[in-house]
Amino acid sequence: MPNIASARKRVRQAAKRRMHNKHLRSRLRTQVKNVLRAIEAGDREAAVAAYQAAVPVIDSIADKGIVHKNKAARHKSRLNAHIKALQA
Repeated sequence: MPNIASARKRVRQAAKRRMHNKHLRSRLRTQVKNVLRAIEAGDREAAVAAYQAAVPVIDSIADKGIVHKNKAARHKSRLNAHIKALQA
């Protein structure tokens, strides 16, 4: 346990930030899972709706630096490819 006041504060700040980032990552994963569930069910309309709901969440979390921008782009690209494969 830190003895210096500034170090104690940094511990508090880190814990608070960690919980906030954890919430955002969880939100990202939930949105991605919603799209994947719709794809697995074979429901193209639901998959497209879920994808359109997921894209702003993925982008905002990448903008905040919670996940890397390339990871966000990879998620979007792969989900979109799965959705396009449904209609073929």
